[in-house]
Amino acid sequence: MQSSNRLLDDLAKMANGALSAAAGARQELEQFMQQRIEHFMNEKGWVSREEFDAVRDMVRKSREEQETLAARMSELEALIAKLRTPARKPATTAGRRKTPSPRKPTSDAKP
Repeated sequence: MQSSNRLLDDLAKMANGALSAAAGARQELEQFMQQRIEHFMNEKGWVSREEFDAVRDMVRKSREEQETLAARMSELEALIAKLRTPARKPATTAGRRKTPSPRKPTSDAKP
């Protein structure tokens, strides 16, 4: 009976070793394929998802800052325009003539 257990133990060890070798080969194959894909993408000028997301976030932040600055600039331009416009005093009638004086006829005119 002990020889049977020993045989089964040896078979289990051998199967375990084969599975470990297969798992190692699988990992190596995945790494190789990943390297080849990355190399291909770099040659074509493609970017990774992480790089794309980082640039997209930077663009979003830049756009928000630009919109904030544009709104602030509009406020400042309106304030400058308001300050440049002279304040008009209300018109008073004192010192004004109500009707223009009539023109005197010249002496050269014939009756």
